[in-house]
Amino acid sequence: MADSLSLRPTQPRRMSREEKARETYRLLLEAAAQVVGTDGYADASISKITQLAGVAQGTFYNYFESRQDVLNRLLPYMGRQMLDHIASSMPRDLTGPAREEARLRAFFGYLDTHPTFYRILYEAEVFAPEAHAEHFRILVEGYKAALGRAVQRGEIQGFDENELEAIIYMLLASRAYIAMRYARDRNGHTGPVPEHVIQAYMKMLRRGLFSEA
Repeated sequence: MADSLSLRPTQPRRMSREEKARETYRLLLEAAAQVVGTDGYADASISKITQLAGVAQGTFYNYFESRQDVLNRLLPYMGRQMLDHIASSMPRDLTGPAREEARLRAFFGYLDTHPTFYRILYEAEVFAPEAHAEHFRILVEGYKAALGRAVQRGEIQGFDENELEAIIYMLLASRAYIAMRYARDRNGHTGPVPEHVIQAYMKMLRRGLFSEA
């Protein structure tokens, strides 16, 4: 006969105080992303954010000093989320152009599922300039490390350190403008980037950055 205790439904584990705090912080930032992505930074109020997050306005101040504080933290939060998505989407054994193609596809995939990121990014230059600068610093440093490893593997040749930094900004600009043209329409609806666009981008890299010196 089966042990009757084993048939009882398991009770969900109660979150610790630290876990609850992390979850509330996440909910507030996710709500802020939705509000800013829909209404813009200028119209993103604490009341809208807390209402969407399902917490009291007083709770907000346990996590953020002010409205500007949450706006300053929003783009770095979304940026880390984007980079984590890209990293988790890339097979570890990819190298050279294949790795860059996987990175590009993962980037566009993130934008497709997070349409609010566009407005959060572009308006941050005015409404959260320090966060905007920090976001691009993190992107550039990450790309420097990635291209540095490609140089060590012999996949990239004939570029010095200063030239590679210029290449990084060219790649970031290309991604941004491709997204503006092909990944999002005038009504703000997102969708997959056409395959011919990705192939054109990759031809440019294979015949340029990753070609033999």
